Amino acid sequence: MEGVFSRILQEPVRLRAAGRTDAGVHAREQVVDFGDAGVRDLGTIVHGGNALLPPAIRILSAEEVPEAFDARRHATQKEYRYFLYLSPVDSPFLSRYAWRIAAPLDPDAVREGLAHLVGEHDFTSFRGQGCNALSPVRTILRAEIARHDVPGLFSIDVAGTGFLRHMVRNIVGTVVNAGKGKHPADHVGKILRARDRSAAGVNAPPHGLFLWRVSY
Repeated sequence: MEGVFSRILQEPVRLRAAGRTDAGVHAREQVVDFGDAGVRDLGTIVHGGNALLPPAIRILSAEEVPEAFDARRHATQKEYRYFLYLSPVDSPFLSRYAWRIAAPLDPDAVREGLAHLVGEHDFTSFRGQGCNALSPVRTILRAEIARHDVPGLFSIDVAGTGFLRHMVRNIVGTVVNAGKGKHPADHVGKILRARDRSAAGVNAPPHGLFLWRVSY
């Protein structure tokens, strides 16, 4: 994207994103900011950018913001959505975007497990290796499981003011274990309070996760 914008604007461009995503994770509504000399209109940036970018990246819109705007620091809420496909056979249409769960999964147990995570907590138990955040304390505003119209398709939606490395994927792996009956749903609260990554579940595969929305 920096290369494409530099080509369109005829000046060096450095992008600043609202958040980083792991390799294999998708972003439905990533937000980036950059500074330029203002010699190209917004339409040229959008249409010219989409003409030059690979098909996996699309610019949805562009707008002018104050010079002090920071896509990461000024975000007030981020929402992640993780898709689960409950089926004994994988779908060729969903395999790139949803984690297939072959074993029976109890959505009510997943929902109960997620409820223990809402609020301000120390999320050390769900903190990925290599995380360089100064504090493991984060605030989750909403965590729920939803059923979609496609048979077997569910999503786990987690919204908060900020996240640790691999935090959502570790949460998903843990509540899926509760849904499979590997431990009671209320054990998720005990895992949270343990402040020990080894107490939580597996790191869910990256391809089911989407950065769904960033709010300002």
